[in-house]
Amino acid sequence: MVLTWTGDTVGAVNDTRQYLIGDHPGFALARQAAAVLADKFGTDRHDIGVVLGSGWAHTITALGEVVAEVPFNDVPGLDGDGVAGHVQKITSVRLADGRRVLVFGSRTHFYASRDVQAVAHVVRTIAAAGAGVVVLTNGCGGLDPQLAPGTPVLIADHINLTGVTPLVGPEFVDMTDAYADRLRTVAKQVDPSLTEGVYVQFAGPQYETPAEVAMAARLGGDLVGMSTALDTIAARHVGLEVLGVSLVTNPGAGVTDAPLSHEDVLAAGEAAAPRVSKLLAEIIQAI
Repeated sequence: MVLTWTGDTVGAVNDTRQYLIGDHPGFALARQAAAVLADKFGTDRHDIGVVLGSGWAHTITALGEVVAEVPFNDVPGLDGDGVAGHVQKITSVRLADGRRVLVFGSRTHFYASRDVQAVAHVVRTIAAAGAGVVVLTNGCGGLDPQLAPGTPVLIADHINLTGVTPLVGPEFVDMTDAYADRLRTVAKQVDPSLTEGVYVQFAGPQYETPAEVAMAARLGGDLVGMSTALDTIAARHVGLEVLGVSLVTNPGAGVTDAPLSHEDVLAAGEAAAPRVSKLLAEIIQAI
């Protein structure tokens, strides 16, 4: 079915706002959130959306001119999660070529309330703001000992082990090209050394057991974490093209003998932050 945007502003042909029509409560809330952001940022359109995970916060200042910032609590449907390392604000950044980027300093995690519609709200808001591309980042565990902490990895595909989806009813979304080959090609043109992997999302918030990590590897996974797959499903549902980038912050449980802790994850992300944030900014500018 071809959908058309029913709001006052009609964007480009590929404007994702065309998908966010009807009385779906999640879409209505996304339109409300986008309207608040348009008022606060002084523009009714952002070209690219970015969602930052652990270790990626420095990307905001690396991207370009920071136009304005809004705390999550000022936007309908968003609440702070209070987790250390998660930046609870939305930033509007102007790139050198004049395009605007809408940067979410964190996401809503499924483990926060087990509400998958709350998870989907961030990418739906990005689509309602008019973006056609979303860049999803995360901090994750690496299953290959060669993927040392501090290594950025392009997500080529994912395995959703949460047992849930943000889609309800006969919403048959094609996930064949969930992480756009076009965008991964752009990223590898910026940095040919980038590797790719399959991301496996668990529900969390506990870290995976060694047996679960071994299972993920046998299923074809290279990375494990607690986000991104659900965001990607919701993003594809509303027509967003997705680039996923993981930052390996720790080996998966059992890959080494070291125990896992959130403090170690934050420390690894902070150590890699200047380098990977500059890389991500260059990739976004090249999209």
